[in-house]
Amino acid sequence: MKWPEKITIKEVGPRDGLQNEKTFISTEDKIAWINQLSESGLKHIEITSFVHPKWIPALSDAAAVAAGITKVPGVTYTALVPNRHGLERAFQADIDEAAVFMSASETHNRKNINKTIDETFPVLRDLIRETLSVGKASRGYVSTVFGCPYEGNVDIDSVIRVSETLFDMGIAELSLGDTIGVANPKQVQEVLDVLLKRFPADKIAMHFHDTRGTALANILVSLDMGITIFDSSLGGLGGCPYAPGAAGNVATNDLLYMLHGMGIHTGVDQEKLLHASCFIQEKIGKTLPSKSFQAASAQLGGKHEKTV
Repeated sequence: MKWPEKITIKEVGPRDGLQNEKTFISTEDKIAWINQLSESGLKHIEITSFVHPKWIPALSDAAAVAAGITKVPGVTYTALVPNRHGLERAFQADIDEAAVFMSASETHNRKNINKTIDETFPVLRDLIRETLSVGKASRGYVSTVFGCPYEGNVDIDSVIRVSETLFDMGIAELSLGDTIGVANPKQVQEVLDVLLKRFPADKIAMHFHDTRGTALANILVSLDMGITIFDSSLGGLGGCPYAPGAAGNVATNDLLYMLHGMGIHTGVDQEKLLHASCFIQEKIGKTLPSKSFQAASAQLGGKHEKTV
């Protein structure tokens, strides 16, 4: 297998990690946590989502969080935007990058966005155009690439169609999501084998949820195929409100442990993320699922928990 010398980690914990949590994390604690992430060496942090609070109550304080964080030079702060109103609020909060989203499966797209795929395209086209017009980048998420909780298998032609349309609209990068964590390494190889004939590897990110414990294996296959951008969530937090049973994203801690052990450079300080993991674990009031975080915590005998 072929390993790159370095990769880029895009931390999605403050948005994708918290959006499904029943415990509301205070605005002050969200800000403190994001500030800790900013000091860890991460260069990309998705800080919140400007969706209507009715749909994602956990992120109802998006504007206050975006306005309250201490921005570190060289770090890109991204927010998810569903519509023009959300985009305007994101601009007012001075986010660096707007992320738009849709699904490759029709049913999940209806459940998540309340629109068909064809009805979603013009909405996203306007959002991306507006984002580019103010000199900011736009990132595109495609959910249910490897399987849908409602439809099962997803036709690769649908993935190609959605991906091509988003790139034609002007997105800078496409994140391919295994929303419910059903992908296996063979499937990842087959999907990427098709997509990488159409799109450059440096414009593709992988977004694996670890529902069935296959996320790291899927990342290894992606690395071998030339992908060097991965979304992850500190501690393994996360889940999708419109994908029943979906577990969190691959844990940033576990991804770092694997990559650093392989000699692949990330630029991220594991020690600082250990502190940040202890902080958010205490705030949500439950054990984080990350295996490497649990091991590090046990090995240190709770030292970090007491000092945070």
